[in-house]
Amino acid sequence: MTQQRFEDPHHLVSAPVVVGVDGSAGSDAALRWAAELAAERERPLHILHGMDLVGLTHVLGVYEVSVPAVVDTVRDNGKAVIARAEEVAKTVAPDVPITVNLSADSADQLLIAHSADAYAVVLGATGTVGTFGHLGSTLLAVTAHAEGSVIVVRTDPEAGNRIHTSGPVVLGVDGSPAGEAAIGAAFAEAAERGAKLVAVHVWSDWKGGKFAGADPVWMSTDDLDVTEHAILAERLAGWEEKYPEVEVARKVYATDPAGRLREWSRTAQLVVVGSRGRGGFTSLLLGSTSHALVQHASCPVMVVHPVK
Repeated sequence: MTQQRFEDPHHLVSAPVVVGVDGSAGSDAALRWAAELAAERERPLHILHGMDLVGLTHVLGVYEVSVPAVVDTVRDNGKAVIARAEEVAKTVAPDVPITVNLSADSADQLLIAHSADAYAVVLGATGTVGTFGHLGSTLLAVTAHAEGSVIVVRTDPEAGNRIHTSGPVVLGVDGSPAGEAAIGAAFAEAAERGAKLVAVHVWSDWKGGKFAGADPVWMSTDDLDVTEHAILAERLAGWEEKYPEVEVARKVYATDPAGRLREWSRTAQLVVVGSRGRGGFTSLLLGSTSHALVQHASCPVMVVHPVK
């Protein structure tokens, strides 16, 4: 059975919570969330800011802009961002050991490189273009290619853009061997938080909508329902034995994994999914599920990669 990040012997108490900052509102929310996590789990906090100076100098060269002057401005801004982040983190978690890293690398390169030795990598769901929180290439690159667990801190617009602190831990179970790491991480999180675990299994990647206000009849047969519930029970059995204190609810649906999990995120404090799916072509679809969640869920989302 594949072990997930929190149980890996190479990631004991010395493994830090790593958080990327860029000075945006989304970054600030992620920073505070990460500092609280580090304090609760008794781990150090490592704050990162990537300036992407290589990319910057390339762009400036194309437009014949004075490179040294702009680079100096970017460096000064980076120093201010990292210094402010350190002060905020000290205010939130005064007893947590804090280190900082201001790097010339790009944000995604920096976070991916540090993920191998992190307890978890945390980043915000909103930010400025080209920085840690941007909902384009940086966020998706990190969630797709980092090692271990990546947590995207999302706020709930229907709750005044607050971060959920109560509700169940919701797990997306896809039935793949790679998904075993996500199951383990979800049980560990539920145990740490004293929360109920809702295991959601959607056996079809098809997003077909409704027919006459109901799921298509061919996807609602008793035989399929019994089979898929049995598959889910089998996937969870060993973890339920390992975490007997965690109350588990099982939910099986026919279609639309991203939509089902987004719906559950409205009442969850954390959604946990694997980094890829069942294999073959469907892995692309399930990868799109995790991408959809980190961009549209109403609570923080943990994307878990198998330990290499």
